[in-house]
Amino acid sequence: MAAGLVKGEGFAVDASVMEANASRYHGKAPGELDWTDAQRQKRAVAEYLAGLEAEAPVHDARDSRDGGSDGTPTAKPDRKPPKVISPSDPSSAWTAKANKRVQFGYGLNYLIDVEHAIIVDVEATPARTYDEVASTKTMIERTEQRLDLKPDWLAADTAYGIGKLLAWLLGKSITPHIPVWERYPSTDGMFSRSEFTYDAERDIYVCPSGKLLRTSGTVHDSRVRNYLSQPQDCRTCTLKQRCTRAPFKKIARDINEDARNHARSLKGTPEFERSSNARKKVEMRFAHLKVQHGFERMRLRGLSSARDEFHLAAIVQNLKTMALRLGPATGGVCVDRVKA
Repeated sequence: MAAGLVKGEGFAVDASVMEANASRYHGKAPGELDWTDAQRQKRAVAEYLAGLEAEAPVHDARDSRDGGSDGTPTAKPDRKPPKVISPSDPSSAWTAKANKRVQFGYGLNYLIDVEHAIIVDVEATPARTYDEVASTKTMIERTEQRLDLKPDWLAADTAYGIGKLLAWLLGKSITPHIPVWERYPSTDGMFSRSEFTYDAERDIYVCPSGKLLRTSGTVHDSRVRNYLSQPQDCRTCTLKQRCTRAPFKKIARDINEDARNHARSLKGTPEFERSSNARKKVEMRFAHLKVQHGFERMRLRGLSSARDEFHLAAIVQNLKTMALRLGPATGGVCVDRVKA
């Protein structure tokens, strides 16, 4: 920042999988794990078990909540428990992301300033999309608190285009240059979702034949409200063959659909196209780290150790950028010494 390499206007975020220091052949189902005293004394296992104990009260509180027609979310977990766990590094995630072989891995999350691809924050997570997307909030808030930096816009790929994150960004006055993640299946010749008109004032959908789809207001999976038609309306409808094969039509509307619509409206604008190109800089950071620096597999085990390794890697990359951008003439360090 002192060297003027951080502009602070646009950020980009992305994640890359780093293979954990754990054998992919020795994974076990959670019910099969029986930690020995020797295993419990190891740092990676102790951290994992401590994390489970810390999460238990939170899950108990969620289980005690009841969903209702007032819009209160129904009591369901945000994500499913892992199917396979590594006994030697249980915090790592069993993943096949990025078209790789199935392995245990960690997610290296970078938040960069796109002007010169300076890494402004780093977060280590298990290699799961849910955790990687959630880390975006952590990094943005931490950057604002520590460096007094908040971007005008954020660029990311479709994995980050969920309603919850988009709404959060807009609430912080950060423009999301992110493609919206569309969960709806293909229509197969049936009416598309866009042919059902949403009436915000009455909170209903109107189908192509003019019938109404209403909601009870209950939020399912902490994410959507379902709008249902009346079965008797569908039975007598001449357009049913093109609408649904079920006895009635159901439309799931994200509780943050307004934020999703706002993000959709940005796609195709010159600003969105420029930020999409700038986002490639964060992908290049991962490519350089793996190809030029040979960092593809963790040396240590445990989430805190992953955090240490990732921060050291980011420091090296930022120092290298400073050397290349500033050069010896301006007091910068020699590129060869940074590589060393």
